[in-house]
Amino acid sequence: MLRKCVIIVALCLITVQSVRFGFGGTEQDWGYVTVRPGAHMFWWLYYTQANVKNYTDRPLVIWLQGGPGASSTGYGNFEEFGPLDLDLEERNFTWVKDVNVLFIDNPVGSGYSYVDNLKLLTTNNEQIARDLIALIKDFYKELPEFKKTPLHIYSESYGGKMAVEFAYLLDKAIKNNEIECDLKSVGLVDSWISPIDSVLSWAEFLLNMGFVDTKGFTAIQASAIKTQHALIKGEFVQSTILWGQTENVIVRETHAIDFYNVMYPQTYRKYLRTKNLFRANIENAMFRTAVTRNDDDRDDRLNSLMNGKVKVVLEIPEHVKWGGQSNSVFSTMYGDFMKPVTNVVELLLNNTNIEVAVITGQLDLIVATPGTIKWVENLNWAGRAGYLKAPRDPIAPFGILEGYQKSYSNLYVYWANRAGHMVPFDNPVAMDHILQKHTKYNEMN
Repeated sequence: MLRKCVIIVALCLITVQSVRFGFGGTEQDWGYVTVRPGAHMFWWLYYTQANVKNYTDRPLVIWLQGGPGASSTGYGNFEEFGPLDLDLEERNFTWVKDVNVLFIDNPVGSGYSYVDNLKLLTTNNEQIARDLIALIKDFYKELPEFKKTPLHIYSESYGGKMAVEFAYLLDKAIKNNEIECDLKSVGLVDSWISPIDSVLSWAEFLLNMGFVDTKGFTAIQASAIKTQHALIKGEFVQSTILWGQTENVIVRETHAIDFYNVMYPQTYRKYLRTKNLFRANIENAMFRTAVTRNDDDRDDRLNSLMNGKVKVVLEIPEHVKWGGQSNSVFSTMYGDFMKPVTNVVELLLNNTNIEVAVITGQLDLIVATPGTIKWVENLNWAGRAGYLKAPRDPIAPFGILEGYQKSYSNLYVYWANRAGHMVPFDNPVAMDHILQKHTKYNEMN
C-alpha cells in the first residue's frame, strides 16, 4: 500500500514539476535544445488556462512562424494569439484559454534560437525538419506527461512548408518507435506550399480587387512569369531574386498596398518608405516583406519587448539577441525558398491518417487564395476526385458568415472571411472554429 502511495505521489510530482510562472505571471515553461552541435533552438510553452484538472487534459498545439526567420515567440505570441498583446494587455481570444501552446523559434537563428557559427544555419527544409525532430524528442524527455496528449502542428506562411516536412518525419519516427506521441493534425495558415502558384496569382488577384489596371496587371504578370521560368530551369536562387523583383513591381503599381492584408489602411509615408527600401536594397526589402510587417513602430516595439522585459524574465543568455540572426536565416534559405512541398502534402494525405487543414485568408496577397486553391485542387492523392466533388459549406458559428469549409477524407480546406495573412488575429472566430474542429478541445475533460 505504501509503495502505491509513493508511486502516486511521484506521478503527481511529474505532472507539476515543470510548471513555472513566466512572463505575464501565468504557468509556463521554456528552454533550449542543442539540436546539433553549436545549434541551439528555443521553445516556450504556455500551459492552458482552461478549467481542467490537469493541463494534459487539453491538446498540445505547436506554432511555427514563417519567414524563414520570423519568430514564433515574438510574432505568433504577441502579434497574433498569445495571452498578451504587444501592449501587454490580456487578449480575450488567445488560444491558451483552450489548449496548451508551444511556440518554437525555428529555424535556428530565428528569435531566441541561435548558432555558434553562421555556417550552422539551415539551408533547406529537410534540415529544418530534422532539427525540429531533435527538439521534440528532447521536449518529451523533459515533459513526458505530454506523450499521450493529442499533438497538433499549426503554422503560418513559410512555417507551413516546415510543418508538413516536420509532420511527415515525425509520423515516420512514431511508426519506427523512435518517439512516443499522438500526432493528430497539421494546420497550414496561408502557407508557402507552392510558391510559384502564389506568385502567378498576384496579377489577376490585384486586377480583380481593383488595385491595378490592365497595364499594372501586365507588368506584374510578366515579372511573375520570369520567376516561373527561372524555377523551371532549376535556377532556385535566381527565382527567389525574381520573386523579390515581382514584389517591387507590385509596390510600384499599387503604391505599396499591404502584402499581408490588402485592406489595411496605408499612408503615403509608408508607400515612400517601402518604395525607397526596394530601391536601396532589394535583399533587405525581400527580408522585410517575408519576415516582418514592414511597420517600423510595431517592429521596434516588439524588438524592445523581446530584448528587454521578456529576455530578463526568461533569463535568456546575455549574448543572445532576439531576432539578431534572422536576416542571415532568410539569406541562407535562398536556394530553397521557391521550391514547392506539395509532394510532402501528398505523402501526408496518401500515407498517414494525419488531418491536413489548409486555411486561407481571402485578403492575403503574399499567399493569395487563388494560388492556394490551385495547388490544393492539383494535389495527386487518392481522395482528389472526392474532394473536388465535395460540398462547400458556410462557417457561421454565431450566425455571422465567417468563411467556408470543404473536406474529404483527411484533407480540410477553409476560407476565412475578412482575414489576411494573419488569420488567427484578423478573424479569431473563424480560427477558433477550425481549432475546435481538429483539436476537439471542447470534447476533452
